[in-house]
Amino acid sequence: MARSNDDDMLMEDELAAAFLDDDAVEESPKGVAVDEVPAEDEEWEEPEDFPGQLAVDVYETADKLVVKARTAGISKNDLDVTINDNILTISGVLSGGEDEQTTRWHIQECYWGEFSRTIALPVQVREEGVKAELKDGVLTITFEKEKVEAPVKIDVQ
Repeated sequence: MARSNDDDMLMEDELAAAFLDDDAVEESPKGVAVDEVPAEDEEWEEPEDFPGQLAVDVYETADKLVVKARTAGISKNDLDVTINDNILTISGVLSGGEDEQTTRWHIQECYWGEFSRTIALPVQVREEGVKAELKDGVLTITFEKEKVEAPVKIDVQ
């Protein structure tokens, strides 16, 4: 996704510094911060169990609100999509990342396991007639927007 440069946005190294612990960063020969890699005899730390967060795109047209999520590798039977009071929740399980014969991980960037994402929709939508389609690894949820009456001016006397 292309973004324009903005003085308010964090630069890449500032963003990395915001999320990395000072003890986990070392300087490379070129002065760029790099993640510390465990020595050959050390083990990778296991991450705490928490559901992964699903990345989404949310946009609107003249009469619809659309939510898209990249869900490659997930079957529709492993997805749970609900809406209640204009709050959308997408959750599920992404399985298939474990190989029981694995003796050592060298790189593990793919998330496997439970995921969940809850979004307060930015406009009022009709909860009836929602369309959800999973095609080519992309979940597309389309809502019809509610017609919101324009505010009525009240004269104060």
